[in-house]
Order: sequence, then structure tokens, then C-alpha cells
Amino acid sequence: METHREKNIIKIIMKMGVAGMAETGLSNQGEQEFGACEALSLSYEDWQEKVRAWNEPRFRADQITRWIYVQKVFDCHEMSNLSKGLREKISYELLMTLPILIQEQKSKDGTFKYLWQMADGQRVESVILNHGGYTTACLSSQVGCPLACSFCATGGMGFVRNLTSAEILGQFLMMERRAVELLTGKGNGINNVVFMGMGEPFLNMDDVFASIRTLQHPKMRALGARHITISTSGVIPGILALADFELPVRLSVSLHAPNDVLRSKLMPVNKTYSLSSLIEALRHYKEKTKERVTFEYVLIEGVNDDPQLAYEMAALLDGLEPYVNLIRYNPVPGKEAYKRSSETRVKAFCAALKELRIEFEVRQEKGTDIMAACGQLAVSANRK
Repeated sequence: METHREKNIIKIIMKMGVAGMAETGLSNQGEQEFGACEALSLSYEDWQEKVRAWNEPRFRADQITRWIYVQKVFDCHEMSNLSKGLREKISYELLMTLPILIQEQKSKDGTFKYLWQMADGQRVESVILNHGGYTTACLSSQVGCPLACSFCATGGMGFVRNLTSAEILGQFLMMERRAVELLTGKGNGINNVVFMGMGEPFLNMDDVFASIRTLQHPKMRALGARHITISTSGVIPGILALADFELPVRLSVSLHAPNDVLRSKLMPVNKTYSLSSLIEALRHYKEKTKERVTFEYVLIEGVNDDPQLAYEMAALLDGLEPYVNLIRYNPVPGKEAYKRSSETRVKAFCAALKELRIEFEVRQEKGTDIMAACGQLAVSANRK
């Protein structure tokens, strides 16, 4: 005889087809329609309320979240220190919808890129970077991106939808499980998280913040908030919200040009949030949080790599104590008009910043050969 949960699963499969299934659960569309709850969307407080409703002791919440976020066990029937009755309750009421790994690529420099399929068939990419024994997960927050930066592969995809907090966490959990297997082999996992994958995090603020709360919670993944960075193209409401956020998450801003005319050509978002309003928001953020802001600047031959622009940048960022990450432009199919700056022009730009006493570094290139570097993430097969 079919259970209530089995009937719901059959209905969802019939409605969505095989592409709508994920590794151990079903889609958010299905859970909204039939009332099932996605386990990865639950906060620690939600888990406490769940176990209370199940008439279980409070410590059961700690056990369950440890299984998921520390031990990476996603099948409740394998959670051996839970009673059979509790495992059945979890199985009946909750879904564990993890992304399906479609493709894994390894760069010659040790970077890994992953193509994930979500429960509704949409796909995103994310990346694992290894720097001297420290592992960083680069997470996506949207399927595609609505901002259409002229040099970025993701912007060329257009925008499909936001990722849920559960989908963001699913990327992390699946990548961390792979990181342990592939990179360290010693049980060590991911040390840092950067929201620098596909999408603009501050256009999906609620889900990004919810995923960060879960990642940092001491009873869940317990990743230090200072090991988490949000990168934004300059979406001011998000910057202001981060200034009031309860966790000291780091902020990085994609600048790429120090004046409105050039920046609007490269980044249409500048037509909505001008540099003057962006700088005003960043001054508020710095005053409120006392945190230093990092600025990303992609060097494109003959476009934004004139040393004179370094002087404009210094004037623009005066008083913000900026740290500038210079990034050599990474080639993107269909954008052959853009070229990475020559070493001569990179050195000249760096010399100007040094003269101006702007602290900077030229970011080490990672994953370019597998299209996993800054600005290269894109998926062609997503359905709108």
C-alpha cells in the first residue's frame, strides 16, 4: 500500500519527469505544491522546532544537523544514532534535494569545476580552488545573471531564476564531500566560501543570507563568518543590508572602471547604481562595520588598463582604505574583441598603484584552461 509520501513523490515525478529528480529528493516546485519541506532550507532553530513537534529530546537536532553538515550523510536511514521511529518521521516529512553532478573537470593547476543539475533541470557551475592547502568553494547564487556585464560569460546567459538557500547549500555540501575525497584525503574540508560564481548575490539576498547563517552556525557547518565573502557588482541595497547583517561577512566589489562613462559600458548595472552612490554606500558600510572592502578590477587590453585610470581609481576610493585585486582578463567565447592586458601594461598599471600607495595584488590565475576562472562560468542548456 502506498504511503502519503510515496503518493506525493509519484505525483511530482509524473508532473516534472526524470529531469526533475535530484540525488536524494525532489524539487522545490513539488514541495511547494504538496507541502513537503526541504531539509536543507531548515535553520538550526527550525530543526529544534521539528524535534519538539516530534516529541523528541532537543539534542536530536544537534545529531541530525551534525550528520548532514559535518559527516555529509544525506540519507536519514544511515543516521545510525537516531531511533528507527525518528528516521521514519524525517523520511516522511522532509525531502533532501541535492544537486546532481553532471560533469567534473580538473584544471592543470588543481582547480575543479562542477556542473550541477537542480531538481527542475536548471544547471549551474561552481568551483573549488586550492591555495597552498587551503580550499575555497566558489558558489553560484543564481541560474544565469541579469546584469549582462559585457566581458562576462555568465551575463551572456541571461537570467533564469534565483537559487534557493537549499540549492546553494547543496552545492557546498556536495563540493565539500568531493574536496575531502580529491584534494586532501585527510578528512579536511572547505576552508573558505566566496559568492563569486554565477549570478549577483545581492539580487538573491534572502537566500544567500539564509545559506550563510547555516554555514556559520556552530551547530551546523560552523564555518567562520570571516571565511565567507560576498562579491557584488555594486547593488547598493545589498551593501546596505550587509552593513546591518548580524555576521561579519567580508565584502568584495567588482569595480573594473573608475568613472561612470567607462563603467556603464562594461557594467550596465552602473546606470542604476552610479559610482558616486556606490561609494557613498561603501562609506556607510565601512563606518558601520569597520571592515575593509576589497575591489576587483579586470584588466582588459586597451579598455581599462591605462595607468591614468589608476590615478582616477585612487581619487575615487580615497578614504576607503581599499585593497585591490587585479585580474588578468580571462577569454570568453563570443567576446573576442576583449583581450587580456599584456605584461607590460599590467606592470605599468601596478606601478601607478604602487606610486599612489594603493595596496593591491595581481590575482593568481586559476582554472582558465577549463573555463573556471573569473568571468568564465556559463551554462548553455538552461531552459527559461
